[in-house]
Amino acid sequence: MGSYKTVLVGTDGSESSFRAVDKAAEVAKDTGARLLLACAYASPGRKDAAAQRELGEDAHIVAASHKADEVLGDAVTRVRNLGVTNVETASIEGDPVDALARLAADWSVDLVVVGNRGLNSLAGRLLGSVPANITHRAPCDVLIVHTTSGGRR
Repeated sequence: MGSYKTVLVGTDGSESSFRAVDKAAEVAKDTGARLLLACAYASPGRKDAAAQRELGEDAHIVAASHKADEVLGDAVTRVRNLGVTNVETASIEGDPVDALARLAADWSVDLVVVGNRGLNSLAGRLLGSVPANITHRAPCDVLIVHTTSGGRR
């Protein structure tokens, strides 16, 4: 298996998602890969509660594009503090799984990194979750990082 050239990680600004960002930064730094930070956001006419019900409790979609840009700014600062210099960002409207799958294909991503949040929830088991669904949709390797208290320390 060759080295990763482009690593994609999604974040919604939560501490759980930033744990996945940290792991993606570690992989990108170790392999010399470009790190693509992504944040999905809801369209302006979409109500946050309705979006949350539709996407499930584990899919925290950011309310607007300006909020997505703030989240990505925080993530960029975080990964630069970890020593990653080759960083790009993408804020994209829509469902997080759709956004990550689309970005993975469009940017020729070699690895998608996601947190495990939602895999053990009832909603995650019934409706699917971002980590479970992205494993079926991504055109590349997927790394699921233990980001919840039930994960490894």
